[in-house]
Amino acid sequence: MTEMTESKIYIGLNDITTNTQLYNDEKYINILRKVCCSYNVQFSFTVQAGGYIYENGQFAHETSLVLTLINANRTDVEEIAKDLCAFFHQESVLITENRIQASYIHESLEE
Repeated sequence: MTEMTESKIYIGLNDITTNTQLYNDEKYINILRKVCCSYNVQFSFTVQAGGYIYENGQFAHETSLVLTLINANRTDVEEIAKDLCAFFHQESVLITENRIQASYIHESLEE
């Protein structure tokens, strides 16, 4: 086991101006994939339902993407978060970071 950093970026899909999701989930997912590929980082993501309270106090139910990056450079994580915040027209996105114990398993079936 090796100690690594797990970074997660939570990105809502409701537009900040209209408080509604303007495009289908797949369009946002394609943008997320392109951003991660442009930074040359390994990633995974989930789509989940949630809620957000805007700075003005308004509550919104929305779909969110949670992007997970393992052992990514902190500067890259912040730049990816900024890009996704701008591209998805968000008030903000949330970054969490945890230290984890991880290992890669290599196995194959032999014929």
